[in-house]
Amino acid sequence: MCGIAGFITNENTDSKGKAVQTVFNQLKLLEYRGYDSAGIAYIDNHEIKVIKKAGRLTELEKLVPNTPASNIAIGHSRWATHGAPTDLNAHPHYDRYEHVVIIHNGIIENYLEIKNNLAQEGHTFYSDTDSEVIAHLIGKEHSDGTSLEEAVKQATKVMRGAYGIVAISKKDPDKIVAAKMASPIVIGVTDTCSMVASDIPALLPYTKKVVILEDGDIATLYPNNITIIDKNGEIKEPEFTEINWDIKQAEKGGYEHFMLKEIHETPEVINQCLSGRIDEKNIIRLEQVFSQQVWGEIERVTIVGCGTAYHAGLMGKYLFEQLLRIPTDVYNASEFRYSQPVLSSKTLAVIISQSGETADTLAALKLCKENRIRTLGIVNVVGSSIARECDKTLFIQAGPEISVASTKAYTAQVMVLILLTLHVAQIREMPGVKIPEALLEIRQFSDKIKDLLLLEDDIRDLAKIVKDSTLLFYTGRGIDYYAALEGALKIKEIAYMHTQECSSGELKHGPLALVEKGVTGIFLSNEKQLNEKLASNIKEFKARDGQVVCLASYLCPQIANSVDKYIQLNGTKCVYLDAILSSILLQLLAYYTAKELACDIDKPRNLAKSVTVE
Repeated sequence: MCGIAGFITNENTDSKGKAVQTVFNQLKLLEYRGYDSAGIAYIDNHEIKVIKKAGRLTELEKLVPNTPASNIAIGHSRWATHGAPTDLNAHPHYDRYEHVVIIHNGIIENYLEIKNNLAQEGHTFYSDTDSEVIAHLIGKEHSDGTSLEEAVKQATKVMRGAYGIVAISKKDPDKIVAAKMASPIVIGVTDTCSMVASDIPALLPYTKKVVILEDGDIATLYPNNITIIDKNGEIKEPEFTEINWDIKQAEKGGYEHFMLKEIHETPEVINQCLSGRIDEKNIIRLEQVFSQQVWGEIERVTIVGCGTAYHAGLMGKYLFEQLLRIPTDVYNASEFRYSQPVLSSKTLAVIISQSGETADTLAALKLCKENRIRTLGIVNVVGSSIARECDKTLFIQAGPEISVASTKAYTAQVMVLILLTLHVAQIREMPGVKIPEALLEIRQFSDKIKDLLLLEDDIRDLAKIVKDSTLLFYTGRGIDYYAALEGALKIKEIAYMHTQECSSGELKHGPLALVEKGVTGIFLSNEKQLNEKLASNIKEFKARDGQVVCLASYLCPQIANSVDKYIQLNGTKCVYLDAILSSILLQLLAYYTAKELACDIDKPRNLAKSVTVE
């Protein structure tokens, strides 16, 4: 969740004395991970100084020019879990002796027990956070001459939970120490400096060569090299990963918000997602997944994800059941462990996460592995925990997604699920699945999305109507219902509007009681064979004074003549592709509605991009 940054250089470089400003610049690239408070610690004249402030980074920025030159600094942007967003609760935190400061992402589950024990020893705490106990633990170990990395190691033996920790010490001033357990830590090294962050974009202005720490790793950063010890205390050789993202991909590029930029990047993302996966003979090549023999053994699929990834999983359920005839369950990852899922050796677990670090999803993956279930990850971030832990992994190749509300990553997740389904259909020679026709539509799909984005002005006008609604219904039948769920989530996340989601056929079984003047229904119409049923549902809605908007991939006069607003998109011959197109329009609707309501679109209240705590 929280943004972590750190930078160390030596005396003989162009970066000399610029550590504080460099760390602040890193935090700006990570603000989507947390933005209710921020702080920076640095070493000046053999003392550790801390500047921190509640509020957005602009508040901290006012303090940065007054800091002296330093060659070492760490910084943090917070998404509050323990304790309100105040100056005192902001990171970094000192130890008892003010020899050590730390920043932390995650949750220490036994922090209260540790805090009480330390209080009995005379330690005084100034914040309400679980993170402050980490500083005191490290400081206690470090006070008797133990090296900083050894103090961190001993402290981690006491803690239980998730953590990405970065520490500096005035007694050990020429290093930064980082530790990782179920919370991402990425390290970059150049010839003149080393840096650490909780996510890759913060490193891209300086290097594309990174090391992604594994659980239990403790890394020591020096000005131009790093050392790593693993969970067993053994020295390990750093494994560098080359990141193929351009830093401009993590910048707005002229758009007012990252969310709008990322929606407009979707056509290119689709091309990236397809790259190298369909050959000239129209054969889908997914060498990263299981063999033909394994696919022949699979009798059930279990899909796990959170939020948008869960909704992508619902689209996967449609694909697996309709095209492959494989029974498929979809679970919210946060509930998976507690639902006693029925798993067998013939079950495939599909684990979906944009970041590859979602805590609830990682916990679900752990349960699957304990039950010796085959696992397939669908993730965006190379080297992430889920990518490493799954038996096989398909990368969606969407590039960095900065806005908290996921858009292009959702589309890429669904596209990967489509490719996976058609790949298995090829292997199983599924009757009735017209793979060449589907692949023709898929090859042209990025152009379809470009055409779709020409409807942006229509969606902007629709947002002016929708913003005044007292309640928004998002509804459809079949796969449209799954697309409607994701559309409703988007407008909740960034426009803070109340929504009611249901299958259109369920309207009369309860939700219709909420329909009155001022309520707007967003109906999706892509399932042609359900046309008459949907028209009937719309009449039910209109009869209760509800306003109706319909997004459709084809012209249906019966529906078009009975709604208040009808937007027709240029559809395809595949209903699952049309559902994606509808989802993109709903992303735009959420964006422009939020803009009409003057909401903070890229940084919605109470939310963060990667939920790396439970």
